[in-house]
Amino acid sequence: MLEAAEQHSFSPDPAARRLRRQSADTIAFVVSPPQTSFAHPFFLDMLMGVNDAMDSSGYQVIVASARSVETELDVFKRLIERQRIDALLFGRTRRKDERIAYLLERDIPFVAFGRSETSNDYPYVDIDHHVVGRAGCARFIALGHRRIALVHAPEYLMFSHLEHLGYVEALRAANIKYDKTLCVEAAISEEGGATAARRLLELPDPPTVIVCGHDLIALGVMRGIAETGRTPGRDVGVIGGDDHPIGRYVQPSLTTFSAETHRAGKRMAEMLLERLAGKPSQDLQEVWAPELIIRASDGPARIQSASVAGSKPAAPRRSRAMRA
Repeated sequence: MLEAAEQHSFSPDPAARRLRRQSADTIAFVVSPPQTSFAHPFFLDMLMGVNDAMDSSGYQVIVASARSVETELDVFKRLIERQRIDALLFGRTRRKDERIAYLLERDIPFVAFGRSETSNDYPYVDIDHHVVGRAGCARFIALGHRRIALVHAPEYLMFSHLEHLGYVEALRAANIKYDKTLCVEAAISEEGGATAARRLLELPDPPTVIVCGHDLIALGVMRGIAETGRTPGRDVGVIGGDDHPIGRYVQPSLTTFSAETHRAGKRMAEMLLERLAGKPSQDLQEVWAPELIIRASDGPARIQSASVAGSKPAAPRRSRAMRA
């Protein structure tokens, strides 16, 4: 029977599975480490999008979090084995993700925010951070820079790994030698960014610009630049990664990439409903290309006239030329 099912590409009906399990029509939204603050716009916007999609679905949404990466799988197991939830939504996927492996093994419906090397057989929405690394680095190359640093989140996170790959790709395309001392992993926090910036600027040949995979890191990098007596956006350019609301109000305003987290949360919830209705996982996978939002922190060109250097930065705009 199993051979016949495999031969005819049969997959279990999620609706029938829910009936068999006598579910409670409950979906869990899990806030994943290393960022577990509910006040952070990333999670708030995504949760609002989830609620918009689930509003008339008949499902209730519960929110859970783990204190650490090491204990998060226990949270998943507790939700599934004790509370009998129907499905999960979560983000911050990892290159080797035991959560994904566990859910696939248990045949639990879920949608993740992000891809993973663990499997490609699950539904996901992903904002392509390969574009952040590649286009952010290419932006600085076009402005004449050659000492370009990357400060990004720990690389066990899939989005950070993709940023690194994109960064290396842009250097290679411009025939710039990769220098591992210019790549620093940092905690997703302002302090993490500030520490990384101080470390980079102490190098014998420090970077002239820094690509950051996350806006909180970028804000810390700008603080670290200032603490060394340099001016962010003038002496050292900075590009962020995910359009944190505060980025437009700091001085200089932060050049970054779009991150439609509200839309992503809504789409994830819509996908989950489709999956629960029986749609195959392979038909529920989307990767979105972010846009570069040019403000002031990426700084002027490396070589230019005094008159251009003294001009005011242009109003914020989105560069469609840098899209994937």
